[in-house]
Amino acid sequence: MYKNEMQEDCISVDYAPVTPSRDQCVYTSCYCEENIWKLCEHVKTQNQGTLDLIYAVFISNERRMIPIWRQKSSNGDQPVIWDYHVILLHKSQSEQCYIYDLDTVLPFPCPFDVYVKEAFQSEEFIKPAFRRKFRVIPADIYLKNFASDRSHMKDESGAWRMPPPLYPCIETAESKMNLDDFICMDPHVGCGNVYTLMEFVHQFSNM
Repeated sequence: MYKNEMQEDCISVDYAPVTPSRDQCVYTSCYCEENIWKLCEHVKTQNQGTLDLIYAVFISNERRMIPIWRQKSSNGDQPVIWDYHVILLHKSQSEQCYIYDLDTVLPFPCPFDVYVKEAFQSEEFIKPAFRRKFRVIPADIYLKNFASDRSHMKDESGAWRMPPPLYPCIETAESKMNLDDFICMDPHVGCGNVYTLMEFVHQFSNM
């Protein structure tokens, strides 16, 4: 009931989602970077005109320990502590931003300010070591530069920690594996711009 009411209350009737519905998206559990790459690919294929308004957002920090609330794998009201997470951000024509997160229980898409309040909450009571940083990458740059051989999802014996996607690994002419460059929150490494939570909200909030 709560989910349906939030869906109705917080998404503008004038807003047209840029991806399929949640259950129609390409999705593999624990491969958020590839799920978002596939969403960017969908926008490029089906709605080219909006690609320059789409961003992949990597969330992590130096310790790779970040709390995010309202995740499917959350235990009640407790956050999930991810090493990193990836979401899609759409800056719509009305200047309102929307977040697409295939791992959240929040609406899909979700207005930026609602998502930030529910999923990130305040950093006032979060220890500095757990504070989140955000690498924001234009979708076209993400599509052209991201590569993963999925080796990070194998254990020491070479067995999969979680089943991989059924489609081939994403690679570029220059690389077969550069995921760490995207997770890294050093602004001098990799693509896009790196923000603190406060800077991220200032950049994209409609409030």
